[in-house]
Amino acid sequence: MKVVPLRLQPGDDLRQALEAWMGEQPEQAGCLISAVGSLSLAQLRLAGATVATAIHGELEILSLSGTLSPDGAHLHIAVADLQGSVIGGHLGAGSLVRTTAELVIGLLPEWRFSRELDPATGYPELRITPQARS
Repeated sequence: MKVVPLRLQPGDDLRQALEAWMGEQPEQAGCLISAVGSLSLAQLRLAGATVATAIHGELEILSLSGTLSPDGAHLHIAVADLQGSVIGGHLGAGSLVRTTAELVIGLLPEWRFSRELDPATGYPELRITPQARS
């Protein structure tokens, strides 16, 4: 595994920045190892929901986990508000960094991740393929 740190700036779209960054890498599989920072807007698709819920405010990133592939990401996030209330779900596009997002990403050169529609779930699900060693 190759480990890469990444820092995002205020106003960056957390999900779109991660997907764009992954698209620039020669590796075809990645995962989030660590994430801290804050958001001013979190777009979360809550469990069982079909659309995202916008959460506005000063939000601390408590956790961010998921997989990254050149054709998309599957990311879950938990954030806390000013009162310490925690909410989490699928991270959607439009989730904006407030002060910083400090990320540590693992790149997996021996694997290829891709997303394919799974008829059983109705969602693009992870397909895992071993890469030939060079």
